[in-house]
Amino acid sequence: MTSYDTVYTGGSGEIVEKKSRFIGQVFPVETEEEAAQFIEKVKKKYWDARHNCYAFVLGSKGEITRCSDDGEPSGTAGRPILEVLTGKGLKNILVVVTRYFGGTLLGTGGLVRAYSQATQAGLANSVIITKEVGYRMTIGTDYNGIGKLQYIAAGMELSVLETIYTDRVQMILLVPEKLCGKVKKEVTEATAGQAVIEQEEQAVYFAKVDKEVIVFDVNS
Repeated sequence: MTSYDTVYTGGSGEIVEKKSRFIGQVFPVETEEEAAQFIEKVKKKYWDARHNCYAFVLGSKGEITRCSDDGEPSGTAGRPILEVLTGKGLKNILVVVTRYFGGTLLGTGGLVRAYSQATQAGLANSVIITKEVGYRMTIGTDYNGIGKLQYIAAGMELSVLETIYTDRVQMILLVPEKLCGKVKKEVTEATAGQAVIEQEEQAVYFAKVDKEVIVFDVNS
């Protein structure tokens, strides 16, 4: 898996359906234990609510999924929440939707709609990012080659982590896994083989958040 969409910072959103309040809360999670802790916190916070239904998707490939109707009719709460998450391709994410009953039964279709909409409301107030697998690549060249490196980096929209100026120039790039071969080829051709290219062995995940590049451990 070279990339996946996930939540960077969670948020919450609320809808009202026939006087029932549905509060959707979104959390970034990486383990079932972590998800369980957040679910317990929500239940304590909204201890007087009728239902705290949830769904989560774990793993960069969505290997683990769980959902709970928490007393709602089977398939009307947890499953709709989960289907929103899988429909958007989101991973390592938990959504808990709290319901305060308003006195009017919504029926199966109404419940499915309400839990789906509350999930969407929570996601709308969250920061969703695409985590991509990449490598740090250090390219050393003389001062005549720096313009060529900058041109290649800009043309391929690569993130420049650092540029070090000594008697030579070292540019440290963050290169998506799928572009590593192309970058090496273009740099070698542009500098007539004079550039020294070193690629770190350890892959990382990275994402752009408000135009800033955030680097994550590959296991997260």
